[in-house]
Amino acid sequence: MMDAKQLYNEDFVLWSKQQADALRAAAHDESNRELDWGHLAEEIEDLGISQRSALRSQLRRIIRHLAKLEHSPASGPRQGWIETIGDARAEIDDLLETSPSLEAELSADIAKQTPRAIKLALQDVQGYEEIDATRLHHLRAATYTEEQVLGDWFPVEPPR
Repeated sequence: MMDAKQLYNEDFVLWSKQQADALRAAAHDESNRELDWGHLAEEIEDLGISQRSALRSQLRRIIRHLAKLEHSPASGPRQGWIETIGDARAEIDDLLETSPSLEAELSADIAKQTPRAIKLALQDVQGYEEIDATRLHHLRAATYTEEQVLGDWFPVEPPR
């Protein structure tokens, strides 16, 4: 087991969980220090939760734009969607670099975020009436693998 300082530098999410657990254990030992142990533990744990939330947000962002690239015939916004995906992938790389323990749940997070992202993509394209009923059906059923979401993959542009 690595020490807390090393863990802080190598996996922030895991460090925040361990520190929260340690604070809760110290609270039960009735330390003579006048600290709000319970709330301190919650706040430290929340730091790790915010990292996980940031990851999920970026996953949802990527999937939303992949779905629009794959199913929308719109030509104007395509480059912006591609750039957004690239930015989100870079953000995820940064998150996974500072908190590698987040990798353990990537597939589950992608599966959970896909319906949410598809719902947002549907709202984006339906307002402009840019896709027909068949394309809408395929968009609603869209799924993406971890490799597609995090790799260099982009869907083939649909016919106009």
